[in-house]
Amino acid sequence: MFGLEKKDLNLLIIVALLTMLAPFILNPFPTDSALAQFNAGYPDLMQRFVIYGIFAIGFNILFGLTGYLSFGHAAFLGVGSYSAVWMFKLLSMNVLPALVLSVIIAGAFSWLIGFISLRRTGIYFSILTLAFAQMSFALAYSVLTPITNGETGLQITLDDPRILGMSATADGSIPVTNIFGLEMRAATDLVIGPWSFTFSVGYYLCALVMLVAFYLSIRIFRSPFGMMLRAIKSNQTRMNYTGLNPKPYTLAAFVISGMYAGLAGGLLACMDPLAGAERMQWTASGEVVLMTILGGAGTLIGPVLGAGMIKYFENIFSKINEATLHSWFDVLPDPMENGLVWVLEHFVGAGWHLTLGVIFMLVVTFLPGGLVEGGQRIGRLFNRTKAAKDDESAATKPAE
Repeated sequence: MFGLEKKDLNLLIIVALLTMLAPFILNPFPTDSALAQFNAGYPDLMQRFVIYGIFAIGFNILFGLTGYLSFGHAAFLGVGSYSAVWMFKLLSMNVLPALVLSVIIAGAFSWLIGFISLRRTGIYFSILTLAFAQMSFALAYSVLTPITNGETGLQITLDDPRILGMSATADGSIPVTNIFGLEMRAATDLVIGPWSFTFSVGYYLCALVMLVAFYLSIRIFRSPFGMMLRAIKSNQTRMNYTGLNPKPYTLAAFVISGMYAGLAGGLLACMDPLAGAERMQWTASGEVVLMTILGGAGTLIGPVLGAGMIKYFENIFSKINEATLHSWFDVLPDPMENGLVWVLEHFVGAGWHLTLGVIFMLVVTFLPGGLVEGGQRIGRLFNRTKAAKDDESAATKPAE
């Protein structure tokens, strides 16, 4: 089905179920409970989960398959956002043309950068991509202000022409992004007892796009092209000796990865039509590297898991403050409560990066394959336990 083997098809179905049922899965606690602050099932955060999942899936095609570590992929994320906003300003507020332009412009830009950067390998390639990303950030921030609007950021206004759409609504406000008239911010709430679930048009559009992107990544991984990329990662020198030129393959992987990043940037602009130079900073490039390694570089679902984990820490774990900690431990004696809060407050709130750093260090040390390897180890443990029980049962069963 869909040209996939059974194992890959099952994985695609699992990802589809997780994304479609995310409003339920990410809101496990009742709305009025003390644990409701750990719920992550609101549209803005769910959109970021899948958008940065797309970003990480694309990066994994380059890094996970070929072993080329790029520190400049945020440049394509920013280019995708700028392209989408310009499409909203000039053509219409329909998101589909904006997404198409984001992918095309990001692909062309990544071809240019990849053509130059891929002349080097290893750390030299990484430094070149970082340099191009920082140059792109500087250009967007100060030099190309007529195109990017500098530090203020590019945004839609009432003065935009919008050839195929209206410049202003009937009440004189700025129109919102939509897909054939269905607004991205439109949402429906479902209340079941103490639980509340929100279903957003914007989220489900992003989720469908991510599923398509995930499906394409599976096809790339299982294709002869993917096998060539793995061969490049394994031993590029040996490939050269056999007469195969790896450059076209690595450039193609770089461009595909850049197009994924441009698509993610376009989706960010579709959800919030604003593009700023901060999306091109080196920290955004480093973030996608962390997502991929944390989830499992070279695996299919790993980058999605890594993206979800980092965005959860960034948006949920970071909201735990000192007052919240005191409310958790107020049953303890004051000296014990104050001491415990003093220790934990360094790992939550503004210090959430410290917790993430500890987790990342533990994963890299004990699970080099990322979270996916952890899941595989747990699965093998259960399989061994089940096999041992079956053998014991067979041994104690009287012979017929």
